[in-house]
Amino acid sequence: MVAAAPVVCSFPSSKELSDALADFVVKAQKEAIEKKGRFTIALSGGSLPKQLSALAHKTGVKWNKWHVFYADERAVPLDDPDSNHLLCTNEFYSKVPIPKEHIHTIDTSLLDDMEELSDAYEKELIQEFANRNTARFPMFDLILLGTGPDGHTASLFPGHELLTEEDRWVAPIEDSPKPPPKRITLTLPVLNHAVRVAFVAAGEGKADIIKTILDKPEEGLPASRVRPVAPGQLYWFLDDGAASKLEYPKTPFKL
Repeated sequence: MVAAAPVVCSFPSSKELSDALADFVVKAQKEAIEKKGRFTIALSGGSLPKQLSALAHKTGVKWNKWHVFYADERAVPLDDPDSNHLLCTNEFYSKVPIPKEHIHTIDTSLLDDMEELSDAYEKELIQEFANRNTARFPMFDLILLGTGPDGHTASLFPGHELLTEEDRWVAPIEDSPKPPPKRITLTLPVLNHAVRVAFVAAGEGKADIIKTILDKPEEGLPASRVRPVAPGQLYWFLDDGAASKLEYPKTPFKL
């Protein structure tokens, strides 16, 4: 199977990055709704939810057609400071009218059993995708990711056995090198079956790891392994600081 080559776009400021990302999301949403009447998106945490807040000012967003999942989530209550859901609520959902029932959270009654927690979240995905999807893995319309200073993405960490997972849609991790240790994550096959995946990163502090991810993919960092199967598409939305050390060619942003 042929993997998508990354399209790298760089912007002078974080605001211009956020505005371009918002336009990109609106276009992905429009195409998905025209094709199948709904828009499936998976979000990660970090700085991403705040960057998505520019969507609140865009026209043409059909929030009632959104179905939101998490690329990864920490095994904590939904109001815990470590929760990606809480972060997304504070920085994004509080500014836009996505129906609460369309935001798919973990079942916090299962926090003491990581296998059950991940299996229950996988069943959420099966309920959403099984009758609309003929592929072995779910095909999200868009997955939005970040990357850490070690090159991890979602909760897929360098050297971890989950990088070789080939069957599960959602997997538990109990030994995350970054606290909290217990999490669930979408697996690489799910990330690589999306219609679009977009990484978002800003700041000079990300420049070294982004150079390694894009200029030296042979090192096999988790973020380098995200290469959607064609015709899926892969994008990197960076500010000029994060892109400052890249040799990988950058492309002018256009919809």
